[in-house]
Amino acid sequence: MSFCMSRLAPCILVPFNLVAIFAAMSKKVRVRFAPSPTGGLHLGGVRTVLYNYLFARKYGGDFLVRIEDTDLSRYVQGAEEYIFDTLKWCGLEPDESVQHGGDYGPYRQSERKDSYRQYAEQLVKNGYAYYAFDTPEELEKMRHAPLAIGVKTEQTHTQQYDHTIRMKMRNSLTLSADETHKLLADGTRHVIRIKMPENETVSFTDMIRGEVSFETSLVDDKVLLKADGMPTYHLAVVVDDHLMRITHAFRGEEWLPSAPVHLLLWKYLFGLENMPQWAHFPLILGPAGKLSKRDGAKYGFPVFAMNWNDPKTGELTEGFKEKGFLPEAFLNLLALLGWNDGGEQEIFTKEELIEKFSMERVHSAGAKFDYEKAKWFNHEWIKKTTVDSLRSPVRNLFEQNKITVSDDVILDKVIGLVKDRCTLLPDFIQQSSFFFKAPESIDVDAVKPKWNEAKQLFFAELIRNYELAIEWNAHTLENNLKEIAAANNLKPGELMLPFRIMLVGGKFGPGVFEIAELLGKEETIRRISSAIKMFG
Repeated sequence: MSFCMSRLAPCILVPFNLVAIFAAMSKKVRVRFAPSPTGGLHLGGVRTVLYNYLFARKYGGDFLVRIEDTDLSRYVQGAEEYIFDTLKWCGLEPDESVQHGGDYGPYRQSERKDSYRQYAEQLVKNGYAYYAFDTPEELEKMRHAPLAIGVKTEQTHTQQYDHTIRMKMRNSLTLSADETHKLLADGTRHVIRIKMPENETVSFTDMIRGEVSFETSLVDDKVLLKADGMPTYHLAVVVDDHLMRITHAFRGEEWLPSAPVHLLLWKYLFGLENMPQWAHFPLILGPAGKLSKRDGAKYGFPVFAMNWNDPKTGELTEGFKEKGFLPEAFLNLLALLGWNDGGEQEIFTKEELIEKFSMERVHSAGAKFDYEKAKWFNHEWIKKTTVDSLRSPVRNLFEQNKITVSDDVILDKVIGLVKDRCTLLPDFIQQSSFFFKAPESIDVDAVKPKWNEAKQLFFAELIRNYELAIEWNAHTLENNLKEIAAANNLKPGELMLPFRIMLVGGKFGPGVFEIAELLGKEETIRRISSAIKMFG
């Protein structure tokens, strides 16, 4: 695959052939996830974490998290803690981070601020970057007056600060050395911009997409160091990946347009041979294009891993965890949003994903998120999960709904009975709360149309029979009902629905005799007696 936009321009090709790739793999693998603490962690971000984690574990490498908080204007209180809480819930905790420590810290970019300027100054000294002293007013005028600077266009557009405009602006390329020195000495507000070369093609080999090429003339002179001394993403990511010895840099395809800047920075600062191997993951798509953080409310399904309460707006956005997804199911469904092992298998444990994951099987095309399929994954995982593992989350759900569960033995039996019927964890409330609390209402309308005196007498006799029962188990209770039904010329089938509704309140739940067994003699008889009065 090639994104080359010019066949005539000289080409700077990153020397990553198969030999180089195998050489890179001979080093200890080090990968990173580098989120900005600007809000909740979108499921696309968690998938990036997952693929990094799987790759590191497969090759016995290190996975680190680096907080990229250089844009202080977008910083959101609590977002960093949220990121680590999410990774902990998912079981994707890093080897190195601000919370886990490590030999290559600090792992928060704002704490590395002093280290970036030397690299920006080195670029200026070597002629690859320049000081720009343009005021905000001058920049605004430049952006919205392209015709005034000789750029021909058939439609109104925003002018970029690039090779066509840089020599018309106030920077160290247009000012004399003495003027530049005086402005710097006077502390004049300025930024440092990369000087993008004209008419060159830069290329690299993406582990997913193959050869990807860009024409440098189409890229603007990005700011590398801001006026407040903070680096932009472009400078910081290159410097930090070098200092932290990152061997493989995986990120979303939305960062592809930035690749030519990063390629040149690697070339100018550290040499292309030292650059990590790159892979750009496909987008996750919703019903109408790229799935964004704002789409949860629009489409009615979660887009964040966990609940995110935006401190700026006070808006609460529901997450997969609170919706009732198991972390194992969440990781499973994310893994298959853009990757497969080449076979028909769909349910994977984390250990199986580590064993089978390969970058060669990651797709380059966007992956469409299907919420119904996501729920299917969770249903399969609830069925697969042991009662022991489900006990704690189910108990917590009952407590949140003010339902008292005093006996873990009974709870375990209930979970075993109903878990195959549950798609999301809250389904345990609907499918089993009646074991611990009598239903507040019952579906009388489902019974009354076919209710008659014969059935009234049948259930009265069933009560007397159950009162005398010595053995109380599902098998005995079923046999007793069938014997009484036969004696009264009634079909057991027409008695099962009213019996179920008497016990649980509606047309749901596991086997009715298993329900009666767990409810016990006293409670079963009490519910039958209460319902008969309502039906009669």
